Amino acid sequence: MNGQVPPGGHVSGARMAAVLGDWRRSGSRRGAADLAAAVELHVLDGRLTPGTRLPAERELAGALGVSRTLIGAALDRLREAGLVESRRGAGSWIAVPRRRGLEPAPPEAPNLIDFTRAALPAVPGVLAALDAARQKFAGELLDHGYSVLGLPALRERVAARYTERGLPTTPAQVMITNGGQHSFALALRTLAGPGDRVLVEQPCYPNTPEAVRSAHAVPVPIAVDPDEGWDIPGIEAALRQVAPRLANFVVDFQNPTGLRLDAAGRERLGAALARTRTPVVVDETLAELDLDGDPGAAPPPLAAFAGDSAITVGSAAKSHWGGLRLGWIRASEELIGGFLSARHALDLGSPVLEQLVLAELLEDPGASARRRREDVRAMRDALVGAVRWHFPDWAFRVPAGGLSLWCRLPEPMSTRLSVAAIGYGVQVAPGSRFGVHGGLESRLRLPFAQPPERLHEAVRRLAAAAASVGPAAGSGAEVPVT
Repeated sequence: MNGQVPPGGHVSGARMAAVLGDWRRSGSRRGAADLAAAVELHVLDGRLTPGTRLPAERELAGALGVSRTLIGAALDRLREAGLVESRRGAGSWIAVPRRRGLEPAPPEAPNLIDFTRAALPAVPGVLAALDAARQKFAGELLDHGYSVLGLPALRERVAARYTERGLPTTPAQVMITNGGQHSFALALRTLAGPGDRVLVEQPCYPNTPEAVRSAHAVPVPIAVDPDEGWDIPGIEAALRQVAPRLANFVVDFQNPTGLRLDAAGRERLGAALARTRTPVVVDETLAELDLDGDPGAAPPPLAAFAGDSAITVGSAAKSHWGGLRLGWIRASEELIGGFLSARHALDLGSPVLEQLVLAELLEDPGASARRRREDVRAMRDALVGAVRWHFPDWAFRVPAGGLSLWCRLPEPMSTRLSVAAIGYGVQVAPGSRFGVHGGLESRLRLPFAQPPERLHEAVRRLAAAAASVGPAAGSGAEVPVT
């Protein structure tokens, strides 16, 4: 379905019929059960979001060409399952699915393959950059070491990179942070308060809605279709109806779908955000991992279209190394001033030595970026081949960038598979982790941030786990893991 109902909005009977499509199971006479199962699948897959108000029974019956009795029986099933709530005089609406997350994993074992993290080892140039940074470190020892905005040399290089990409930027518009998540937390602390609504993508990076909740704000999901991408008209409607205090988008190789929004889509989305004066955090953590295209021909940053309310967040974690624990914010000088005030309550700046190292890495980023893309491309292709071999009935699109495959499973069994996989020596996050309110049981994210041979072994183990869950769970052979 491309065109999600705005969260908290109302779906008409005709729209509901279009969403459900051919919901009757072939040869089945259990109409109410089939209809309830179809609605449940769309809720668990994140396409009917919590808070969506359903059409009246008479309207829905007419749109689907069935009796009101069948509609009532289906709603009874959905209420019993906790997927729909109703109140006399107020109608019915989609409820928050009961969470069925992954149980805490056992202590790490030497042979356990962690398939939950999309994190890469360091680029080869880090040691050389450290040696060069040491020569400049002695001069920094004469200062107090607290630079809340960040070292001038690093801010200059970050600003220059944005200018090269079509977003003119001065060092005064850049603040160095302790990573992308730290940057988002600063934006939330500055711009959102208790009860404020924050638009986030569905599916999304799990820490995003958790950060929103930690700020006592309310995450409101906006669907990103794995095949068709962002529903810009739906986002425009949500901006009008929900009036969010802040929005968050990953338009470059979205995590977990791997999608990238084109220039026309960025222009329309940016115009909508500017028109409603909605501040937006644009997460560019994965923007450098363009595996198939020419990075120089990439679409302009979303901030080039969204005006002064755009806050662009970057990170060295994926492009260079997570161990540097550095990121940055690019925003208007006025917003940078607000982040500076908010930061004093959290920390007093980022580590100096790491900033010097990153400044060296950014002095000539071309060679390390090419090597990084070549390595990640080989990892992606290895994982694609392994999944196609062991799971020919799993569907996914090969992403042009980023770090993960977003797989559609043949049935809603993501949590069951993730629990079983631990017994076979591989840890994988269920699809529910990437839903704002859980769900997504028909989805599984598989990161390709490990050497090809380890990826092949991880998928082999996952195939064995899938076979143990049930005959319809996967097509891999049951192979004991030693």
